[in-house]
Formats: sequence, C-alpha cells, structure tokens
Amino acid sequence: MQWTKLSERSVYENRWFRVNLADVELPDGRHLDHYLIRLRPVAVATAVNEADEVLMLWRHRFITDSWGWELAAGVVEDGEDVESAAAREMEEETGWRPGPLRHLLTVEPPTASPTPAITSTGRSGPRTPDRPRTRSSPRGGPGSR
Repeated sequence: MQWTKLSERSVYENRWFRVNLADVELPDGRHLDHYLIRLRPVAVATAVNEADEVLMLWRHRFITDSWGWELAAGVVEDGEDVESAAAREMEEETGWRPGPLRHLLTVEPPTASPTPAITSTGRSGPRTPDRPRTRSSPRGGPGSR
C-alpha cells in the first residue's frame, strides 16, 4: 500500500528550508494535503588532531535554553561542494582552518524529512592567523573557573 504524491508546491521558503504542500492520494483513493519540510544540505566538520582530540564548540541554544557541545556545521551554499562548506563553516565558527577533508558519513533525518545531512572529517590545519584565539564558557560550564 503506497501513498502517491500528485503535486507539490512551495508555500514558504528561506535560505535554510522550504515548506511545501503536497496533494497526496491514499491507497483507498482519498486525497489529503500533506506538508513537507525540504531542508538544504548541511555540512558538519569534524577535526581530529594527532592526539585524537576533537575540535568542538560549547554553545547556548535559545530555543531550548540549554548549553551543549557541537561540531562546526552549516548550510551548503549553492554551487559549493560539501567539503568546501564544511571547511568554511569550521573556519567561520572556530577560527581554525582544517586540513584536507574526507567524507565520514551521511546522516538521514527523520523519515518525514527528505534531505540528508552530510558529515565530513579531517585533520586540523593551522589556525587562521588574522583571528585571535579565544576561549569562552558560560558561568559554571566547561573551562570556567
């Protein structure tokens, strides 16, 4: 028993995702409107040094009002390959320029979301010279005194 998508149109779009409305026919012939969230590909950079330490960010997320460890990540821009996006995001978010990257894994989002997130990994390269090395932590978080 299979659902059949008869048509799909965009109802909202921004640079990170699109919300589409699909006309779907069910196996019994009934129709329903089904909303789809179409995500842009996301590149995640994992830099591991010779001591097997991983470069991560300690960040606050306002939606959940919580702090947590994250890898550098962001949207793959139009015309950009995944490795370039991962390297760009790592440098933008951490100040570190990664060495050569290679594909590590592809993560599939929940079944209702059709776009995969892509992860790359590599060894870290030199720190970008024009950006200062900084370390900040929330009160009581990792690195605080």
